[in-house]
Amino acid sequence: MNQVALITGASRGIGRGIALELAAAGFDLVINFAANQEAADETAKLCTERAAAADHTIRAKVCQADVGQAAHRERLIGFTRESLGRLDLLVNNAGITSIGRADLLDATEKNWDALMAINLKGPFFLSQLAARWMVEQFEADASRKAKIINISSVSAHAVSSNRGDYCVAKAGLGMVTRLFAARLADHGINVYEVCPGVIASDMTAPVREKYDKLIADGMAPIRRWGEPGDVGKAVVALAHDYFPFTTGEVFNVDGGFNVRKL
Repeated sequence: MNQVALITGASRGIGRGIALELAAAGFDLVINFAANQEAADETAKLCTERAAAADHTIRAKVCQADVGQAAHRERLIGFTRESLGRLDLLVNNAGITSIGRADLLDATEKNWDALMAINLKGPFFLSQLAARWMVEQFEADASRKAKIINISSVSAHAVSSNRGDYCVAKAGLGMVTRLFAARLADHGINVYEVCPGVIASDMTAPVREKYDKLIADGMAPIRRWGEPGDVGKAVVALAHDYFPFTTGEVFNVDGGFNVRKL
């Protein structure tokens, strides 16, 4: 029986890249989306094709839910339980960029609240729901060691004064990772933070020219854009339990952005 992964925000960008890599590794998938049903269906189609090319047969289910809303989170977990019957991996990937990218001195509470609901509150309470089910599975079968992976960003520690809410949310996600790692270790559940750098996606498309220059000028040692599949490969490595004696750790997928040079 295939393991099951639930990926939030998987209709496009990094989420789609993660879904494709997990499909190639033989995971059944729940592909969550908030608004774009057509894109989510396309992700599901691409995933089944990618799995078949790797000699796997998978199920790829699509579920609409806004992770910022409690009832939607409940529905997403219920859908996963009803349609696939198990949960081995939760990938908290859904997120939005700072609304309007306002200067720190002009940022509004309304936009702050909207972003925090999706980028921070959503992952926290979805992890809570998933963890309860994962603990239930572990108590029934101690060989079932599930995982939670939070997709963060270099913005957790690199300041952008026109995206203060986004930076704070990603920094907070790091603490969410450590909290759940400590709480769930006794139940065989490891929790990780994957921290992408500059990744080519529709979210970064509006600032393509800016990052082209930064990359060319040596912003990171590896002078190229990251691809969604780069993040997906890191998720697969963690999902395959290649790091069984780690939890609460940050895995940077950023081209070496964190390497300091003199």
